[in-house]
Amino acid sequence: MELSREQKIEELLTRGVAEAIDREHLKKRLLAGEKLRVKLGIDPTSPNLHLGRSVPLLKLRDFQNLGCQVVFIVGDFTGIIGDTSDKEAERPMLSKEVIAENLKSYVDQAAKILDIEKVEVRHNSEWLGQLTYQEIGEQADAFSLAEFIARENVKKRLEAGKRVSLRELLYPLMQGYDSVAVKADVELGGTDQRFNLLAGRTMQPRYGQAPQDILMTNLILGTDGRKMSSSWGNTINLIDTPNDMFGKCMSIPDELIMEYFTHCTRVPMEEIAKFAEDIVMGGNPRDAKLCLAKEIVTLYHGAEAGVAAEQYFIETFSKKEVDIDTVPTTLPSIVDSSADEPKKYETLVEMMVRMKFASSKSDAWRKIEQGGVSIDGVKIAPEDVGITRGRYENKIVKVGKKDFFRIVF
Repeated sequence: MELSREQKIEELLTRGVAEAIDREHLKKRLLAGEKLRVKLGIDPTSPNLHLGRSVPLLKLRDFQNLGCQVVFIVGDFTGIIGDTSDKEAERPMLSKEVIAENLKSYVDQAAKILDIEKVEVRHNSEWLGQLTYQEIGEQADAFSLAEFIARENVKKRLEAGKRVSLRELLYPLMQGYDSVAVKADVELGGTDQRFNLLAGRTMQPRYGQAPQDILMTNLILGTDGRKMSSSWGNTINLIDTPNDMFGKCMSIPDELIMEYFTHCTRVPMEEIAKFAEDIVMGGNPRDAKLCLAKEIVTLYHGAEAGVAAEQYFIETFSKKEVDIDTVPTTLPSIVDSSADEPKKYETLVEMMVRMKFASSKSDAWRKIEQGGVSIDGVKIAPEDVGITRGRYENKIVKVGKKDFFRIVF
């Protein structure tokens, strides 16, 4: 059933939303049909956008569907400086060359979600690269050092004696000035961006603009249960092949199924509630996860690809090879024990050698490079050989056509 405009606005302001500032003000403007300028900035610190990035992008599409003007900022300048919001250590500066390489397909990837022809795409080097020391000093005057170091992650680093560079203090100023430059009415971002988002509200009145409203979305966890991050290799990327995307979705912990449905799809909340109720009543979470994986593949590759990926997964695990829910107890396993703690840090290459599915590390490398190794149906790329067992609790590794072992952590 098609939602009314009022219902769409209510879902926009609540689904996957951790905090809204100022919610009632924003709701009033949306109900009045104002064409708000809604901003989202993403730094190209890696080549791929992933499902964690899709959360605010989907929210941006919701605004677009209500007639708002979407402003998508590619942070080619802020990406060089580096945001410290979610980091436990200083983030190194990236070179212009790395940023330029990373951002090549960012707009095309965002176009998988947004109606890109109607999007105002900007690069923040347009304005940040033109600022003078005097202008930066005037902007910095709006904030105190105490406000910056009160941030939880910065405070922890200082207490631990870790370095916090003066450069890191500049990032909130730059993100705040982005809002000034594009005259944002609303800014989207994750909960880890709260300080930076508020910087825009602080800075805009100094330039004669009304403070932007803010919509903060929840952060989703990756395939290993940690925050989804390219640096941790636990991502489901928007440009993954349908089969890889499906397999990665099937590898997420069961407790994340509803979170992914809510944040990474636009399946009606009533249907999601039914999935949750079925699991509580004893249903198999795998059934809901199959629907989730198919929905996500369909979103990025189309309905036909969604059906094909589902069929491939079912045939691979249930018919031709092994059903991941009914693995024989005789399947060889790597098991940790409290007396053997260091073993949990073994890499995939080391695990293959220890299980005698590779005669040496170089032999294991060769098998991986030839595409002969997968984890729960997801083919492992050469750059993933450093993965450790903590990321793959209770997962099944397949080497070649017939060798399997389970990782038990």
